Amino acid sequence: MTNYISLRRMLFVLPVLHSVEKSETNHEHSLALLAEETKKLLKRDSSLFIPILSQRDTQATIVSASLLHKLYGYKLKPFLDGIEHLTEDVVSVFPAANSLEEYILTLITSACEEMGAEIHIRKLALYQIESISGTLVLRWVNSQLGRILGWVERAIQQERWNPISPQQRHGSSIVEVYRIVEETVDQFFSLQVPMRLTELNCLLRGIDNAFQVYANHVIENLASKEDLIPPPPILTRYKKEAGIKAFVKKEKFDTKMSDERRSTEINVLTTPTLCVQLNTLYYAISQLNKLEDSIWDRWTSKISKKNQKSMEEESKSGAKKKESFDGSRKDINIATDRICEFTGTKIVFWDLREPFIDGLYKPSVFHSRLEALIEPLDTELSKLCDIIVEPLRDRIVTSLLQASLDGLLRVILDGGPLRVFSTSDSKLLEEDLEVLKEFFISGGDGLPRGVVENLVAHVRDVIKLHGFETRELIEDLRSASGGSIQSGRYKAGADSKTLLRILCHRSDSEASQFLKKQYKIPSSSV
Repeated sequence: MTNYISLRRMLFVLPVLHSVEKSETNHEHSLALLAEETKKLLKRDSSLFIPILSQRDTQATIVSASLLHKLYGYKLKPFLDGIEHLTEDVVSVFPAANSLEEYILTLITSACEEMGAEIHIRKLALYQIESISGTLVLRWVNSQLGRILGWVERAIQQERWNPISPQQRHGSSIVEVYRIVEETVDQFFSLQVPMRLTELNCLLRGIDNAFQVYANHVIENLASKEDLIPPPPILTRYKKEAGIKAFVKKEKFDTKMSDERRSTEINVLTTPTLCVQLNTLYYAISQLNKLEDSIWDRWTSKISKKNQKSMEEESKSGAKKKESFDGSRKDINIATDRICEFTGTKIVFWDLREPFIDGLYKPSVFHSRLEALIEPLDTELSKLCDIIVEPLRDRIVTSLLQASLDGLLRVILDGGPLRVFSTSDSKLLEEDLEVLKEFFISGGDGLPRGVVENLVAHVRDVIKLHGFETRELIEDLRSASGGSIQSGRYKAGADSKTLLRILCHRSDSEASQFLKKQYKIPSSSV
């Protein structure tokens, strides 16, 4: 009976094969046509002849299906051995051949017990369509990813960081990058060849890398914020004549700082440009979720038409769906934080260097209050808020607040020999800090009060040190430096570096004598 089935298969298949190879009316590849005709033949036999033959031989279905699998495999093998890239022929043949093999395996499985089916299937020389197709798709994906990286490079080089429109306040480069990425994704899902999760993950990793490269390009020419901050002056102790000479020396000192401002060594971007960069990074990260969801939805739709094994593989990968672009999210957030920090530092230590870092509290707190800085700060804040997108507003304003507090600490701890403070200045400094705090809270329209209070807390503690008597500060410094803090004596609660700087700016002879004797700190030469 088995020989009869085999002979019958040959008699039916050979005419089909001959007619397919001679056909010139269809532009479809002959192997694709052969697979389709063979599948039709199997379906017809399964309904007409196999039920009758199975009454005489229970292996009829298995023999018939296995033989057809083998015969088609003979014709398919030379084609598989000769392919290296995705072509129209591959796209035509692979789905048809894979569909035929899956149908044959289904017939064999349905004709016997599960364990028996595995034995018969192991005897088949499977076409390995999915594996070969996967290799070709990986080559195609890698080629496309190289193309995407090329577009990223060109888009960044051509970017001038001007907003697209008043409504679209991001740069044009990110739109171009998304266009090429989405075009590649569309092409990937239009490939009508068998795919595995491996190929999808390769595409996702490549896209993730492209956005990481983009984010790093945005900040590659950004100067370090430390480059904007002038080096702290050498610590000196109070000299009585310093305050008197401050007016005389002021012009000469500021001229030096003005020369530094004209330095061409630092590439300082304008505030509007920095805001457009931030908006662009925000656009990049806000669109990632949509892209990610779209890709996984399309993949789920694609594999839902496949076998149960693919569905199980998809189910296992479900937990990782929202992690596909985590590398991009991390790098974009890092770039955003860096630009925010740089922008705040630039405004305070570069744009407002003269009135803030150079001029505040000179020649004294009483004659130069922080309130005079509110108007220029408000001007800079308006520049930020006019361009920055709403979701980033608090983030960039918080950076400006932090930079302002850093600037204030710089003035009162490393302000140089022209800045001296007395215990009576403590109250004025606290009032100035309150003015700065309320400016950023802006009656509830600015930053949340809790956020501002938390950031201001450290500066407030430092300012309170100016209210301590010199003797108390000296005792605390000795305790802190010695590493043994005695209960009841350590009143200020500050570290030794801070205490030392407070004493260096203290306008009395007791502090000066202590610093001379204990730390060999020179007196001011101004």
